[in-house]
Amino acid sequence: MAQTDSIETILKEKRTFAPPETFSKQAHLNNLEEYEILWEQSQKDPVSFWEKAADEIHWFKRWDKPFVWNEPHAQWFVGAKTNAAYNCLDRHLKNGRGNKLALIWEGEDGQIVQWTYQELHQRVCRLANGLESKLQLKAGDTAAIYMPLVPEAVVVMLACARIGVVHSVIFAGFSSPSVRDRVLDAECKAVFTSDIGYRRGQVLELKKTIDEAVAGLSCVKHTVVLQRRSKTKMVGRDVDYDDLCENQPSSHAAKELDAEHPLYFLYTSGTTGKPKGIVHTTGGYLVGVTKTAKLIFDLKDKDVFWCTADIGWVTGHSYVVYGILSNGMTSVIYEGALNYPHPGRIWEIIDRHQVSIIYTAPTAIRSFMRSGDEHPQKYKLDSLRLLGTVGEPINPEAWMWYYNLVGKGRCPIVDTWWQTETGSILISPLPGVTALKPGSATRPFFGIVAEVVNEKGQACAPNEGGYLVIKHPWPAMLRTIHRDPDRFKQQYWSRFKGMYFTGDGAHMDENGYFWIKGRIDDVINVSGHRLGTMEIESALVSHPSVAEAAVVGRPDTLKGQGIVAFVIPRETAGTDGIEELGNVLKSHVVKEIGSLARPDEILFTKALPKTRSGKIMRRLLKDIAAGKEVSGDTTTLENPGLLDIIKPN
Repeated sequence: MAQTDSIETILKEKRTFAPPETFSKQAHLNNLEEYEILWEQSQKDPVSFWEKAADEIHWFKRWDKPFVWNEPHAQWFVGAKTNAAYNCLDRHLKNGRGNKLALIWEGEDGQIVQWTYQELHQRVCRLANGLESKLQLKAGDTAAIYMPLVPEAVVVMLACARIGVVHSVIFAGFSSPSVRDRVLDAECKAVFTSDIGYRRGQVLELKKTIDEAVAGLSCVKHTVVLQRRSKTKMVGRDVDYDDLCENQPSSHAAKELDAEHPLYFLYTSGTTGKPKGIVHTTGGYLVGVTKTAKLIFDLKDKDVFWCTADIGWVTGHSYVVYGILSNGMTSVIYEGALNYPHPGRIWEIIDRHQVSIIYTAPTAIRSFMRSGDEHPQKYKLDSLRLLGTVGEPINPEAWMWYYNLVGKGRCPIVDTWWQTETGSILISPLPGVTALKPGSATRPFFGIVAEVVNEKGQACAPNEGGYLVIKHPWPAMLRTIHRDPDRFKQQYWSRFKGMYFTGDGAHMDENGYFWIKGRIDDVINVSGHRLGTMEIESALVSHPSVAEAAVVGRPDTLKGQGIVAFVIPRETAGTDGIEELGNVLKSHVVKEIGSLARPDEILFTKALPKTRSGKIMRRLLKDIAAGKEVSGDTTTLENPGLLDIIKPN
């Protein structure tokens, strides 16, 4: 059978949920007619929308031109001067928010730290002064941050931004070789770390990892160590974090930086294995995250916002730190696992700190479902007014559980689509006006011109699956890949002329809503039909006996690829008749979405390999399904030992 050009759409979801009237009344945007007019204008003239949005942040000098495009290179707010740390801190002191809580931190052991904007500002200024006077760091230098999710990590990010040092946050779970690769590529002059971190009651020896990673690297002049327990042995280039800040002035003049000055590099693993250093600049990025955070999360002055992501990922950069603090909000950060030491930990934290907006990953939600409805039901959760999801498409079953069990049917859900490369959210509901469909990220944000195209770059018909592309640049987009502009051009701009290729499959329905199917790399070719794994996973999880599912393809001499599903049964399913359950689930998939999607094999397991950010590592499952030895870096796995128990039945 000949292969089709499109990715077939097999998931059908007809339920819709209008914004609750009580929410809409107080929302920033609550008039559907006004929204449609503004949205249409922003589609026709994205630059004007973003130029107006830029007025919401502080500029030391305004731009000469709002936008310059020399494909594939964009510049936004050309000639303007600003500073990310100034926007996140100083301007709030001037508008009376100095005594408002900026950060609420909770450790896994229950320790709590709270800092106001005034206190955070002073700490950032002291460190910035120490970086300049003691370490001689200056604008244009680079520094790596390999720290646990502690408030000092936010201080380091903002202190670097304040003086123009480009920071590269490396998730504090990567192995020393992975850290070394990233430090070398960025040519970091300083590395910030902590002696230890905590995770699931375990002590993580972070400094030991850093010592191994930077051994013999001439570019690294200083290793700054935050000491959390008894004195750690300091050698050679080691600098004590507290000593660096001690006796430093609590005021500091933020550097007036060009809008296109790099704010950070963030390394994402590429399919070729070599990490890609995504480059984000200061002005455009800050405009993007500030505006999207305000409207998508409908931020109000009294909100307590909790994004559960680590700062090692872009979600933590944009919606734990920069986008939230630039709006003057209170940001909750938690060092630890969301279900440790008991399954209700996440709900306990929401009640304790009166969190009003929670932003977490679909895989985390599915793990909460698996633990049982009784855990969220033990808590009030009455402070919540808005729910969010990020990281991958959310299946309708998990969406409904989140909506009913956590939001009690009164909290809209903003299902957001974006990437490390995009910097800010690109597709999402606006909670005061958007009618929600479980599993759909709904419509592009203002000024984001998105489309689904076929192999030839032509627009797909409604409900026809294809490739998700962005047809006009946006301010928060990546500018290049550090030290590899050819790879930047080849990976994102070569497939479709004049369009940013996201690497994701999608379809758009008759209402203009986008449905993300997941990575094109995960599309399964079955007898010439191209199927997205997300839809098959959604069908499996809709069965009451299934807690979680992950679907991958494996080579098949007859069909090209076969469908293999890894399934975690609910505890109520029991172990008797597990083979029969497999047949039941295959029939269930056929009933839900058709015989084409029937799994060839269902492998029952007790766990799925996930990163600590909650993403399922499907490439590992592909190796297991194909009977191959698992290859590639597994250091970011929540529990590397899981690979020993995830085997065919």
